[in-house]
Amino acid sequence: MTSSFSNVSERPPLRRLLTHLAPQRRLVAAAVCCSLLNKLFDLAPPLLIGLAVDVVVRKRDSILASFGISSPFHQLWLLALLTFLIWAAESLFEYLYDVLWRNLAQTTQHRLRLEAYDHLQQLELAFFEQDSSGRLMAVLNDDINQLERFLDRGANQILQLITTVLVVGIGMAVVAPEVALFAYLPIPVILWGSLRFQNRLAPRYREVRARAGDLASRLANNLGGMLTIKSFTAEALELERLTGESQAYLESNARAIKLSAAFIPLIRFAILFAFMAILLIGGFRTLSGQLEVSTYSVLVFITQRLLWPLTALGRTLDEYQRSMASTRRVLDLIDTPIGIKGGPQMLDRRMVRGELRFEAVDFAYEGRPALLQGFDLVIPASSTIGIVGSTGSGKSTVVKLLLRLYERDGGWILLDDRPIEALQLQQLRRAIALVSQDVYLFHGTVAENIAYGSDSSDQAALERAAQLAEAAGFIEDLPERYDTLVGERGQRLSGGQRQRIALARAILKDAPILVLDEATAAVDNDTEAAIQRSLERITRDRTTLVIAHRLSTVRHADRIVVMERGRIVEQGRHDELLRLNGVYTNLWQVQAGERSFAS
Repeated sequence: MTSSFSNVSERPPLRRLLTHLAPQRRLVAAAVCCSLLNKLFDLAPPLLIGLAVDVVVRKRDSILASFGISSPFHQLWLLALLTFLIWAAESLFEYLYDVLWRNLAQTTQHRLRLEAYDHLQQLELAFFEQDSSGRLMAVLNDDINQLERFLDRGANQILQLITTVLVVGIGMAVVAPEVALFAYLPIPVILWGSLRFQNRLAPRYREVRARAGDLASRLANNLGGMLTIKSFTAEALELERLTGESQAYLESNARAIKLSAAFIPLIRFAILFAFMAILLIGGFRTLSGQLEVSTYSVLVFITQRLLWPLTALGRTLDEYQRSMASTRRVLDLIDTPIGIKGGPQMLDRRMVRGELRFEAVDFAYEGRPALLQGFDLVIPASSTIGIVGSTGSGKSTVVKLLLRLYERDGGWILLDDRPIEALQLQQLRRAIALVSQDVYLFHGTVAENIAYGSDSSDQAALERAAQLAEAAGFIEDLPERYDTLVGERGQRLSGGQRQRIALARAILKDAPILVLDEATAAVDNDTEAAIQRSLERITRDRTTLVIAHRLSTVRHADRIVVMERGRIVEQGRHDELLRLNGVYTNLWQVQAGERSFAS
């Protein structure tokens, strides 16, 4: 399955990441400076060794003697002092760059996760239909953590490696250009090999991240469907499916590891050639008097400092490619265009009358035939309208378009004579309270779930809402009453209890428009009766849309709209529709047991 936010941008992921790091440019600059200074002090010991050898061999004719320190004894003390200062400075800057890079990594991880999640919340429902929650979780968690690991270590390693090559290379070219040439010889080979490996590793790590998303998707799907798995005794089947996803992830990782692991041994041989060349050629020139012993000592030690870090290039490159594959996925999510945006007009819900008009509305779900074509519906302010019809007739779609969870393809939807796309999106949705069939309760207390999304924190108002929803009775019987934890998705409560808490949540929101989307479809008769009594009280002075499968729920509505295949085929009050002896009459008789579906 391909992610719905793949290939959003073709820009290199590193450039895109640097753009997102711009607000932290000072922290980045400080971390870079400390890394460079640490490496400069780290490269000083070979020079100190060369000076020490020079003092021991040449004594009063040493390089330090030319600065006015004639005594070899004093020269050695000076070297000891310089060694202490250099090691202290190196340790200080190592501490500073470690703190700075780690803080940068943590801050970037924090900001990117929040930015990605915030952007995710603004995307339309169609986006979530094209991707799985498990895959999105992998991006928000695993991929961002992978980027954090690279910023924590890899960025500093790359900077220090570049600094080493430049400083040591220039220094060797000044001191002994003929010998330095042999130290340079493997570098083009190493760089060529690095780029070659990078180009071959990049697609492999993209595949690894894709397989990780598939695995996370499977796990999330199975954990959410554990009741179904158990009731259908499908444990063995799901284990087999998970084994397939995990095996695909294992194999994609193995292909990447096989290539990345071959890099370091090849680099070692290139380094071995250069080191042997410096050892032999430099030694021969020293024996013939063409090179000072101290210079030869510096060359041998500095060559090791120049070439040996290149062996870590493979591991650093491996981390870089993993992090860039993850960075691409995170930034592709952030850069996914928002399909539904709010308009400029303010909407004060206290001033909303609640008149709704659907005028010639067209709509089709992506890749499916048109559902609504020229749909017209007028809902007067403060009225209660029931919408009924068979499954797939477009009842719930009307609500989704009203909430702008999807964008209509044509026509107009107006709230108090204003097109809803001209209104600020959040203010539009704050003016509508939705109770759906699939109630979602968050892990928390009963009180927290009733107050969710409400501006009111008044306990008395919360308890009044529970009473109006006829939820107060069972809440009082709970162990901790309003402070009782409901569990993940409200699993510690029955379906009817969850539905009444959802209704209390909508009541506390006190929106001028109330929408019940199949709110009684999955509840028992007692709960339905309780919700019916609640509706009689809470629908006063507010516009109410009741989408129902059970016709008894809408029996007392001001008007009932009957939909079939995206069109209104009948409308009127309950008694009027029964007299028509049409679609509504047939539905009523079926539910009353007077007629079977076959008849």
